[in-house]
Amino acid sequence: MAKYKRILLKISGEALSDGRTNICGESVAKVAEQIKSIAATGVQLGVVVGGGNIWRGRTIDGMDRATADYIGMLATVMNGLALGEALSTVGVQNRVVSSFAIDKVTESYFLPDVLRYLDDGKTVIFVGGTGSPYFSTDTAASLRACEIHADALVCLKAVDGLYDSDPRFNPNAKKYQEISYDKVIADNLKALDLTAIAMCREFGVKIIALGKDEPDGVVRALKGEKVGTIIK
Repeated sequence: MAKYKRILLKISGEALSDGRTNICGESVAKVAEQIKSIAATGVQLGVVVGGGNIWRGRTIDGMDRATADYIGMLATVMNGLALGEALSTVGVQNRVVSSFAIDKVTESYFLPDVLRYLDDGKTVIFVGGTGSPYFSTDTAASLRACEIHADALVCLKAVDGLYDSDPRFNPNAKKYQEISYDKVIADNLKALDLTAIAMCREFGVKIIALGKDEPDGVVRALKGEKVGTIIK
């Protein structure tokens, strides 16, 4: 039995890529199987997927930031459609909902419908970011987590939790098992965007930061095991 009733899972767009192909069928299928195992615990599940495997517009010199962000939002739509199809293939009922109208491709985000889908046991994939430029998909994930009254926002990261410095460069970096929102903000720790941290703090949404390669990490965390870092 899962410890949480409803969660929002944030995954990177890179999880859907093999490093050569932007959207790799094998990688998408692997993520779909992971989500299937999470849904099988009985938790109500929303998913926000990034778009970095397709587009990182902030690195394009001379491009207007808003334009770059809109392109990134479209990248998340492509990723969400691929993930939704893969979930259907493995028997996970799902809905892909977009923050902006994109007829004939996805349905538009409407909170009462989303809550009904979650209550019906469907996995909801949120695409299009917040619908506005200047916000990251981390912020979109925290926004959706607050709106659906999620018990936790689960973020899959490149490292296995939150450290006081980058463990990839500092072998003596200290890992936190639990840490407060305020300390993350005060120390400017790079868990996720500070806007996202502040929003979760305001609405009391717990954040669980896990390594993306941790075996059954999300399922274990949902059952109360000490995996990754809890920000609360």
